[in-house]
This record gives sequence, C-alpha cells and structure tokens, in this order.
Amino acid sequence: MRWLWLVLAAWAAALGAYPLDGYDHTGIGRLEGYRLAQEGKVRARRLPPGALLPLEAVDLRLRRHRQLEIPAVDPVFRQQIVALLGKHRDRYSIAILDLTDPDHPVYAEHRANEVFNPGSIGKLVVATGIFNELARAFPDDIELREAILRGTEVTADAFIRVDSHKVPFWHSRQLRLEHRPIRIGDKASLWTWLDWMLSPSSNAAASMVMKQLMLLGRLGAGYPGTDDDARRYFDTTPPRRLAADLRRLLDRAVTDNGLSLTALKQGGFFTREGKRRVPTGGSRATARELLRYLLRLEQGRIVDEWSSREIKRLLYMTQKRIRYASSPALKRAAVYFKSGSLYRCRPEPGFRCGKYRGNQLNLLNSVAIVESPAGAEKGLFYLVVVSSNVLRENAAVAHQSLAGSIERLMWKRHPERKPP
Repeated sequence: MRWLWLVLAAWAAALGAYPLDGYDHTGIGRLEGYRLAQEGKVRARRLPPGALLPLEAVDLRLRRHRQLEIPAVDPVFRQQIVALLGKHRDRYSIAILDLTDPDHPVYAEHRANEVFNPGSIGKLVVATGIFNELARAFPDDIELREAILRGTEVTADAFIRVDSHKVPFWHSRQLRLEHRPIRIGDKASLWTWLDWMLSPSSNAAASMVMKQLMLLGRLGAGYPGTDDDARRYFDTTPPRRLAADLRRLLDRAVTDNGLSLTALKQGGFFTREGKRRVPTGGSRATARELLRYLLRLEQGRIVDEWSSREIKRLLYMTQKRIRYASSPALKRAAVYFKSGSLYRCRPEPGFRCGKYRGNQLNLLNSVAIVESPAGAEKGLFYLVVVSSNVLRENAAVAHQSLAGSIERLMWKRHPERKPP
C-alpha cells in the first residue's frame, strides 16, 4: 500500500502545472485551507501581503553566486547593527548579511561565534537530514524523492509524547481547518510532517520526522519499507545502537553540506519519549554558522538545488507569524523563518515567571531570510541570525522590535530600492 501511494503521487505530480499554493505539488493539506481562507471561503487567519507569493516565486536567489562566502566585517555596518541592540548588546549574538546587491555583499556581526543552544532551530538539521538521505538513496531521481515525501504515510505513535504544540489539520469535505495537538494514531504524509515540524514547530512532528530519518538511513533505497521493518528496527535494536545511528545521520546532515559540527549540532529528539528511547547528547549553534547555512541554502548548496529550494519553501511563513517574523515592518516582506526558545525561572521576590521572560535563562533564537517587499525584483534581500539571553524581559517582543529596526536600517542603506 505504501508503494501504491508513491506511484499515485508520482503520477499526480506529473500531470498539472506547478500550483500557485503548492497543495497539488506537496499534498500538504493546510496549504489548501489557508488558500481558501484568503478568498473568504474558510474561517482562518488572513495572511499579510508578504505571505502570499505563489510557490513558483519562491526560489533560490544565489545560484549564480555559488562561490560567495561570508565577507569580512564591514565596520560601519557593524556599528549600525550594534547600535540597534541597545544597553543589552552583550546579551545578544547577531550575524547579518546584506545581499541586496549580491555582487557587493556587506556583512556585520556581534559576538557571532558565541555558542548557544539552538532550541527548535535544530529542526533545520533534522529537515536537512531527510533531504540528505533521500539524495543518498535516490541520487538521480528527483521525481521519486517527491513521490516519497508526498506518498509515505506516517502514523503518530508514542514517540510524540509529550508535546502541546497545535498543528493545522485540513478537513476538505467540511472545508474546515482544525488546530490541535497531534494525537497517537494521526496519519499524514512525510511532507506534511515536515511542514508541521517547521511551521508551527511541533516537537511531536519533529520526533516522527526523526524516526523516518532513522528508517531512511537504515533502509536506503528500500525506504519506506513496511510497518514490520519499522517495528523490527526500533523494537529490537539496543538504545545505544539507535543513538549511534541517529548521531551519524544528524552529524552528516551538517558535515556533508560543508558546515562545522563544532558550531552547529543537533543533539537528538525533541520529546521526552524520543530521548528515552534514543538517548543522545546536547545541541549547539553559533550565529555565524547558522548564517552560513542560510547562505548555502540560497546558493543551492544544502544537499542540492532541489533540496535547498524545498527547504526554503518549507520555511516560507504562510501561517501565523511569531517573534522576529511578527514585526509589522515585515508585513509586505517574504520571510523564511525558524526560531527556538528556552527559558528557566527560579524564585525571585516580585518577579512573575512567564514564556519568553525567564530570570535564570531566557534564550530566544531567530533565523530569517528577508525579501522585501515580496516578489520585488529590486527590493531588499538579507539574511539575519539573532540569539539573545536578556533576563526578565519579553524576548519575543524584543526580537519583534529588533526586526523592525533592522528593516528600517536596511531601507536607509538602500533608499534607491524603496518602492514609490
């Protein structure tokens, strides 16, 4: 049955033109729901103008600049960026690359080699691992890779415990979007699980994707195999061996793509049950290495051009914008975004602990590709990575405010690009 799905998916993909919203290409149901919502046919959030590009307009912008590396720091640009960080500048790490004129890129950074826990940004490594292993298993068959993403049905199991993130379920017959946490028994295509992992940042979805990554690494060209193959592998393999298998796959998702494990590493599962069943180590990242990831993505150097393009499309913000991406200044911009947060609190008189407001740890990380305004041939184009650990203050609001300040600074740097 699973291979029947693949054949049908490949046949469907070969039929029509590339759709504006991507539903026919990917089978990700929430895309159809959100498309109809913009037409007023479904009750759901209306998206800002920058989120309405057709998928065919979401493409790699640096394929002709594949040799470009991060240039030396521009002292004037750096001074401008550091000034935006205010009195807490030493609690921030930031790297920003202005590619508005890709022939003359300008770079600024501040504490960009400081190591931090990437949190959910590590899901980029997981997604890269899936595309990396697909390319290893099927190096010359893009259509089959697409068919596998669309046609492999994945069923949620105990690995999803425990996670409260809500994800969108599209009920096509009722023309209704439902947002709820993933439950054991929920079924969706691998492409949908990737979307759930990256868009609403579901930890449960990440764990199911990581299970598929391990199966893909195990079976190779025999993936997706059968349910018995999966049960046999996870039920009979010792935890230490499972952990070694996952470590190998996550690490080569980094090293195969020219990145450094000392500056970018995803430790393991995002759920308690996943960590119990497959015990692995911690995660780390730096702002500079995450910026290198975004740069190589735009160049088509993360796995290959097809994989880079699909990862970029998975990062396109076409659900609720949050944190850095929620800045009103970016409403007309196309934003390709991932964030991650970690906070901890301890008793403190007069202090009330809350999300993004830890007094012991208040880490918030954001990576973004910004094309402003969306679809403009000669607008702004820049990559930015921000990590902050400002205690007691609302980090989400701080990142939102910083995003607006950076966008305004970029327009000051390129007044000739501003639309009338």
